[in-house]
Amino acid sequence: MSKERLYLYDTTLRDGQQTQGVQFSTEEKKQITQALDNLGIDYIEGGWPGANPTDSAFFDEAPKTRATMTAFGMTKRAGRSAENDDVLAAVMNAGTSAVCLVGKAHDYHVTAALGITLEENLENISASVAHLVSQGREALYDAEHFFDGYKANPEYALAACRAALEAGARWIVLCDTNGGAMPSEVKRIVAEVIEAGIPGNNLGIHTHNDTENAVACSLAAIEAGARQVQGTLNGLGERCGNANLTTLIPTLLLKQPYAGQFDIGVSQEALAGLTKLSRMLDDTLNRVPSKQAPYVGASAFAHKAGLHASAILKDPSTYEHIVPELVGNARIIPMSNQAGQSNLRKRLMDAGLDVAKGDPALARILDRIKEREAEGYSYDTAQASFELLAREELGQCTDFFEVKRYKVTVERRKNKYNRMISLSEAVVVVKVDGEKRLSVSESMDETGSDRGPVNALAKALAKDLGRYSAVINDMHLVDFKVRITQGGTEAVTRVIIDSEDGQGRRWSTVGVSANIIDASFEALLDAMRWKLMRDGGDL
Repeated sequence: MSKERLYLYDTTLRDGQQTQGVQFSTEEKKQITQALDNLGIDYIEGGWPGANPTDSAFFDEAPKTRATMTAFGMTKRAGRSAENDDVLAAVMNAGTSAVCLVGKAHDYHVTAALGITLEENLENISASVAHLVSQGREALYDAEHFFDGYKANPEYALAACRAALEAGARWIVLCDTNGGAMPSEVKRIVAEVIEAGIPGNNLGIHTHNDTENAVACSLAAIEAGARQVQGTLNGLGERCGNANLTTLIPTLLLKQPYAGQFDIGVSQEALAGLTKLSRMLDDTLNRVPSKQAPYVGASAFAHKAGLHASAILKDPSTYEHIVPELVGNARIIPMSNQAGQSNLRKRLMDAGLDVAKGDPALARILDRIKEREAEGYSYDTAQASFELLAREELGQCTDFFEVKRYKVTVERRKNKYNRMISLSEAVVVVKVDGEKRLSVSESMDETGSDRGPVNALAKALAKDLGRYSAVINDMHLVDFKVRITQGGTEAVTRVIIDSEDGQGRRWSTVGVSANIIDASFEALLDAMRWKLMRDGGDL
């Protein structure tokens, strides 16, 4: 039986940019567009031309895509024709083959927010859509506040949708603008809209995540008959975000009944790049990826409890709903004081260490983990530090260099502009191949901004490691987390550092001390030792 076509509409570059703290550059928009196109998205909403210089520049330079590039705007204003509305003209001038216009579908918003009559709003919708169609554009109508409007005045909400459909709109997108609708009512209302004469093949769904139901509401609308679904990568969006396409896409492609009913245009091969795409977006935004994100999070296939790990070794399906490689993710058996030998052997195998069942080293490694976690260490997430600890117990850890001493100073002073600034300086002495080397680095970056004492330490440590310097040139720190594990005068600081290299590998290391700088330095050392263990063995 042939599958129905379900269309994916991405609004990361427009609605996703409404996220607090998110502002894409034109170049970043182009890179994300190409990645979305490679994934197999059907529509890419590039932004609102004329609303800001970045969006306007993007449409001037937008790459050619297989996906339908879409410009976003609003219906014409009352009292003027569609041909003479300057805001609508800016959207048309973007030159995209599709245009999505937002218009009110809630009677209260028409009279209270726009201050016009209900009939004027319907005329604005109809005339705007007709103008798009007359210019050969594919027209989409975003029915703003549709679900709230339908519950308040179903006749008018439907009239707004009919006005767009009869004017030639290809898609009528039902928007849960406030994000408060429940999946059951979304499913019921979408079904009633179809029964009222608006075909499901012309209906889209656009949900927000204010009750953590955006994905569920989107699926409910699809089950009721909507055949376009809108969302954003990683659930970006205003307030609590939009429906997360990073969750919706694998659900639609891998889960029944959706996988058997729909063709979404994303191949299994493209799906295997989903985790990389998700993390690329976070890297672009300088955000830390959510470890608990479904499908693509670092913890999505992590198995901490010993009972779970034992079962995973026998059959991964016992605790995994899909094979992680389908979405480009990987299984992780974290190490903690809850671990048993099943966890340990599996994690050692993942690190390339084959230790026979019953080997006395297993018990030693477990004992050491539990001792160190009692001191404040955490190997649950610091997988690279765990591997180094295990290698030490197995006698497989190379001493690439030895740190003889380090010193960090922090100074606060006025600069030449009479503004107070802070500046850190680090001195590190290491012994490499029998020779002592001293390196000094400041915390200022190329822009003249202070990056702090840990940055100064990292630069000084990496500055001169002799023949090993070339190996670590492509690694950089991507996240730095600090936790206080005890209170009062017994306070202990735990630092987790996430590092990444030019090959796209990411690893985490841990350091613990009463002194935050010392804890940070320990984690930095482990990060470099792990990188050298991977890439410096032949030097």
